[in-house]
Amino acid sequence: MDSVSHLVRLARPQATLDKRCLLAGATVMDVPPQGEGKAHFHVLLDGACVLELPDRRIELQPGDVVLLPRGTPHRIRTTGAGHGQGIIETPGGAFSTIRSQAGESVIDLFCGHYSFGPGAGAMLFRSLPDPLRVSFAESGEANENVRMLSAIMRREAQNDGPGTTAILSALCNALLAMVLRTSNGRLAETALWTAAHDERIRAVIDEVFREPGADWPIARLARVAAMSRATFIRHFSRSTGMTVGAFLTHVRLMTAAELLADTEFTVASVAAEVGYRSESAFSRAFRMATGSTPARFRRNLEHAA
Repeated sequence: MDSVSHLVRLARPQATLDKRCLLAGATVMDVPPQGEGKAHFHVLLDGACVLELPDRRIELQPGDVVLLPRGTPHRIRTTGAGHGQGIIETPGGAFSTIRSQAGESVIDLFCGHYSFGPGAGAMLFRSLPDPLRVSFAESGEANENVRMLSAIMRREAQNDGPGTTAILSALCNALLAMVLRTSNGRLAETALWTAAHDERIRAVIDEVFREPGADWPIARLARVAAMSRATFIRHFSRSTGMTVGAFLTHVRLMTAAELLADTEFTVASVAAEVGYRSESAFSRAFRMATGSTPARFRRNLEHAA
């Protein structure tokens, strides 16, 4: 299994499409914060708009996807003619549709959220840039895939019939996988540790995901990448925006969270399985990453079931 597929399996995100926004004129729509364990996403199909955060503005074009891993409140502002267009929200079977009270729509925007648990999912989303904008507007295989996916989402949204909720959720999860594998310097504005343009670095990432509990000194990773030690460290940081040590910790602890959730392994066994020689060292690292000891993490999952 490749690393991005492995990541999505570990994180277990659940996608929900909340609204389809068909806004006209100069319309403003405020998006409230998401709660714990949720992240906003937006997919712009047609038109242009601006996403406003407290510290920045992001201009969106058709084919743009924006992920807000912390669920930060923000504002969507259209740039059409007119002023102060009011909006009307119409509930549907799978999602609500928001339209301006007057005028012809100038944007077609899907708004939703990903839900994730306190373990691997939370670790993944916290490790991503916030906000994360990916543009699939230009030509290319990745962009064509997203355009086809967007077209299916639009047709299914127009149908809004039996199975629509499940289908849109699956499509939005597929969209997340496409975002996570997007290479830095091509479509994404920020380096993603989940993907790397350099095939040699991708080979290292895939190897670690296959054997997270193995001994992975820098020298061994450099051999996998067929680079010198210094060259590997430099290329890895540039390709992923993350140090080698931070990457290893993320993969090991995300794997540990899955083992704690899905197996009856003791904490000591989980620690050994993901490459920690000391149970106490593992417990400290896990608590720093999740805010909970491994034992409490497992108990909380059992109580929530």
